[in-house]
Amino acid sequence: MSESVIRVTNLSKAYKLYRDPKDRLREALSLSKKRYHTDFFALRDVSFNLKRGEVIGVLGKNGSGKSTLLKILTGVLSPSSGEVVVDGRVTAMLELGAGFNPELSGEENIYFHGSLAGFSREEMQARFDAIAEFAELGEHLYQPVKTYSSGMKARLGFSVSINVDPDILIVDEVLSVGDVYFRQKSIRKMKEFMDGDKTILFVTHDLGAVKNFCTRAIWLNEGHKVAEGDPEELVRRYTAFMTYGKDQTPTPDKGDATTSHAVSSPTDEQLAWRDCAALDSFGEKQAIITHVSFVDHHAGTSVNQLRGGERVTFYVRLDAHVPLHMPGLGLVLKDKLGNQIIGLNNYIYDVELNPLAPGTGYQLGITFEFPHIKNGDYIFTVAISDGTQEDHIQQHWIHDAWALKILNAGAPYQRSSLLVLDGEHVSFDQ
Repeated sequence: MSESVIRVTNLSKAYKLYRDPKDRLREALSLSKKRYHTDFFALRDVSFNLKRGEVIGVLGKNGSGKSTLLKILTGVLSPSSGEVVVDGRVTAMLELGAGFNPELSGEENIYFHGSLAGFSREEMQARFDAIAEFAELGEHLYQPVKTYSSGMKARLGFSVSINVDPDILIVDEVLSVGDVYFRQKSIRKMKEFMDGDKTILFVTHDLGAVKNFCTRAIWLNEGHKVAEGDPEELVRRYTAFMTYGKDQTPTPDKGDATTSHAVSSPTDEQLAWRDCAALDSFGEKQAIITHVSFVDHHAGTSVNQLRGGERVTFYVRLDAHVPLHMPGLGLVLKDKLGNQIIGLNNYIYDVELNPLAPGTGYQLGITFEFPHIKNGDYIFTVAISDGTQEDHIQQHWIHDAWALKILNAGAPYQRSSLLVLDGEHVSFDQ
């Protein structure tokens, strides 16, 4: 197998759109070759290489061309122009039940699906037990697929695709429909697949999966490739784009707005404030978080290490350049893989913060009991917004605002105190 198992060069896919169904016939019969259609490009001049052993996630909002790309790579669609070269055996999960005959049983469809992928009946017989065991359909395996739920179809489709030992696995959002146990089982299977030096290309709206699994990401928008590269960086850019409709949100001119940090707290001299000016962030930035600090109340100082169970406060200092009528202060704790561990904001606790006037510096805080979680490295993301939980303007969202290490040799896996995080255990102050 060559180093690049998929090579895509200047790939485009155009569809002819007609205002009137009769225009299709008029165009076909026109002696002057008059065009009655307009071209809609689902993909335009997309190029990339997928190397053996890579896992590439494809990001993009609905209608960006993701599924069209996967269908071309698997031969379901033909490109309008450009070149696609695939070197290796490919299996694909593009849609629930794709390749299945609804009138046949699950057992019969295993052999049917295998024949479509180029496997003989003898080859599928050698894989049958592994497929049936992974799918966990029991006696339903011998019933017609038309009687299956969407989750059962996902089980069967994933089990067949992953157990035929392909060189390249192409996945389109099918893992979003199974129950939580099967999804976790599928994720473990995909990790085994990755460890075998196999190649995966998948479309997903699960940004955490892109950061956790992918070695590279590609971002599509309206048929164009916007960027490709580091998954963490592209997820951040994509998140900002989906929130504000542009790749990068510039910081507005502050004009003559007054900046003040006159607000203090009883332990102000002991707080190790972190300057946020150089941190990765996005938002309207008409209210800007300038400094953050994370305080253990027992120690009375800022900390970067906890055991769990401590009473803590995450402080922010911010400058408002416009009025914030319904300010929202939010905090997210993530593990080293980007998985969310804690998510707090005053909206979900029905806590109303006082309106913030422009030209003034403010200090806000979220106080809570830190949960008992497993040892490791974690990071806080913090945000200030204006509005409600359902409808708000994100003013300033700061990635990686404060690093934290959990070190508890005695009890690294205690019961999480998140179970008691309610209005009496979380407070917001300003």
